[in-house]
Amino acid sequence: MRTLFLPFFLFVCLGYAQTIQLQNGDLIFQSIDCGPLCDAINQVTEGYQGNDFNHMGMVIIQGKKRYVLEASGTEVSLTPYDAFVLKTKNPMYVGRLKKRYRNLISEAVAFGERQLGKPYDVNYLYDNDKYYCSELIYDCFLNANGKPFFKLFPMTYKAPGSDVYFKVWEDYFKKLNMEVPEGQPGCNPGGMSLSKKIKILGTL
Repeated sequence: MRTLFLPFFLFVCLGYAQTIQLQNGDLIFQSIDCGPLCDAINQVTEGYQGNDFNHMGMVIIQGKKRYVLEASGTEVSLTPYDAFVLKTKNPMYVGRLKKRYRNLISEAVAFGERQLGKPYDVNYLYDNDKYYCSELIYDCFLNANGKPFFKLFPMTYKAPGSDVYFKVWEDYFKKLNMEVPEGQPGCNPGGMSLSKKIKILGTL
């Protein structure tokens, strides 16, 4: 009895100890520190199991090399995985499309690669030929699916339970000489992490 129990026990323990083997099309959700802007985003969005996510990207594997497609900084880029994970010291969560949707991944990846070099969407407006992080992923799967895959929601730049904009957002959009786009359709990493079309595998 003991000879059967011990190998099984080791198998279970080692199985849980294994790291996630990333696959093409996996989504990585991050909480990075970008100062007051990230703090404001975290206050109005909630992700998987109550986690705050303010950035995300999609895994693309080329040969033996792993990259993350992301909209960050000034443009859409293909960032080496090892550089992507250095963006935060917080646990990063991995989401994988459920089996019945995985046929969309190859076209989603192909669409994403065609967006490389597109400017970062500093205006946070949907469908303006620029991309912020979750908007890029939204469009990748919209294109692959031929219809919306993830959901858009009215964006808010106000503190919860308040009619007042976060000052950091007021100042941000004032510098861009534009009105705060309150209520405009958009998406965020937290909301995408809650999608029933993906399964959260755990943390990296």
